[in-house]
Amino acid sequence: MSDTSAVGSGTETDRGLLFRGSDVEELSDLISVRFAPHRLSVLADHPLDGRFRSVHEGALAVYELGYGAEVDVTPGVPLDFYNIHVPLAGDGTVTMNGKTLSSPLSIAGPEQKLSMRWSHDSVNRALIIPRQIIDQALAVRLGDMPQRPVGFVPVLDDRAGPVRAWLSVVKHFAEFADSSLAARSPMSVQQFERLLVDGLLDAQPHVLSEAVSGRGCAALPSAVRRAANFCAEHAGEPISVADMAQAARVGVRSLREGFRTHMATTPLAYLRSVRLDLARRDLLAVGEGHASKTVTDVALRWGFTHLGRFAGHYRKAYGETPSQTVRSARCVR
Repeated sequence: MSDTSAVGSGTETDRGLLFRGSDVEELSDLISVRFAPHRLSVLADHPLDGRFRSVHEGALAVYELGYGAEVDVTPGVPLDFYNIHVPLAGDGTVTMNGKTLSSPLSIAGPEQKLSMRWSHDSVNRALIIPRQIIDQALAVRLGDMPQRPVGFVPVLDDRAGPVRAWLSVVKHFAEFADSSLAARSPMSVQQFERLLVDGLLDAQPHVLSEAVSGRGCAALPSAVRRAANFCAEHAGEPISVADMAQAARVGVRSLREGFRTHMATTPLAYLRSVRLDLARRDLLAVGEGHASKTVTDVALRWGFTHLGRFAGHYRKAYGETPSQTVRSARCVR
């Protein structure tokens, strides 16, 4: 059998070893219990030489997994947790909701459909974070539990400083979890877990990034904050001021007064700004090669059906046109 190095410590270790061998059904059953029910198919004629190791199992879990053969992995149901793949060796392809991602360094969340193909020499570190852990961290910052799972940008760009720093924390946590100190210091483990969750929310863009970073609505009156959070979570849907007022649990007139007094804007103008921010995020992803959409595709996705008005609002907000954003992002690749 070939060896797989535990990259957290740089040496081979059997600490936390759950499986080592060629029994496809046994490995599939173990992964199903700890991840989700799935179908594991070995491709070509190369026999399975799998290695599945638990690095940490607590409020969140960290595993290392290699198959020793080219495989297809397809969960049978949409996820009910956040699954982050950090490739350590080899190569692979991740498909989310039918779209192939530009990198296997990725995060999938609740309600998303996932499939993967891994090369025979691939080794992945997988983080499993329950939805309630992310929701609780968001509630601390925003004052309310999110109504829906927060959607992250699926590809982690390790060229970005915050993402690179967060991945370093993941690596150091794996090293720490492999040490004897982890068993003797549960409080340190809990602090590390919180650092991983809070760091992820700050490093990887998602629909509530503005709010959790302190640039959003955390200090606002509860009704306005609820409406603002509702905008962030439903920005891709055809929502109205009445929908926002219902989510805020106030009347339309009170909501308008709250936005005028505390945010110096109107509910619809605020919703438009949220959609513009999300459109800019998508345009940057297009320019960086993480998506293949056009400017029109992005505009329509976020409810801007009049492209001239979209370009005008966008230029006013960011000082450049949508096309210039895409070109600028391409220049720094």
